[in-house]
Amino acid sequence: MLILDDVIRKFSPDVSIGTVSLEVPSGQMVGVIGRSGAGKSTLLRMINRMVDPTSGRILFEGKDVTGLKGADLRAWRRRCAMIFQQFNLIDRLDVITNVLTGRLNEVSLGRAIFKAFSPPERALAIRALDRLGMTKAALQKADTLSGGQQQRVAIARALMQEPEIILADEPIASLDPHNAKVVMDALRQINRQDGITVFCNLHTLATAKNYCDRIVGMAKGKVVFDGRPDELSDVMVHRIYGPEGLETNHPFGPDSVPVPQKTVHPATV
Repeated sequence: MLILDDVIRKFSPDVSIGTVSLEVPSGQMVGVIGRSGAGKSTLLRMINRMVDPTSGRILFEGKDVTGLKGADLRAWRRRCAMIFQQFNLIDRLDVITNVLTGRLNEVSLGRAIFKAFSPPERALAIRALDRLGMTKAALQKADTLSGGQQQRVAIARALMQEPEIILADEPIASLDPHNAKVVMDALRQINRQDGITVFCNLHTLATAKNYCDRIVGMAKGKVVFDGRPDELSDVMVHRIYGPEGLETNHPFGPDSVPVPQKTVHPATV
């Protein structure tokens, strides 16, 4: 169970995120929706402690992670993997080495510098790439990949941490409809098969409804909705997104919003 207990982040006297209180059972797939600037990214970064809350507590399995430092904080971040909109791969490194960097919390600096990863670690990386349909690209440089392929490599890197939570910050915002679907299918498959809790910040409301068990709607730094997709009324959508409503949040058009599939298929370049 992940608990956010009256969490607040103040950036200035007039700008803040909170007060946020959520209880998320393990294994849920949670879509966080809202306009740009609503506080979605800050919420995820507070969970991972990339941004520290000004007040309130974050607890996981009964342990307060709000004040962790040093090795304890690094251990928490290993359990709570981040996936970013811009992938955050190292362009000059090949795909498998990028995936292996997900183990940096587990290996010494010297081993990391000389890429001295163990055979079991390399086998784990290959399995992660295979799940994402990226095994054939293992020896390619990261900067030769398409955006969708890079995001799948980033997901494989997150799996190398063997996390209990995945925080996906706008994972499909820069992708075309086909690759967006492949990435969302992958995240849902990982959630269902591995029981990993997934938080996914999404601009597209229909995508959140199609893939997520639960939707958290944010507006002006506040959580204004928390419930099942079928509980999200038009009135609440208007409150979250303003007068533009749904149209603002269908960047690919209503006919190309990702819809789940049972299996993950490799994206084309």
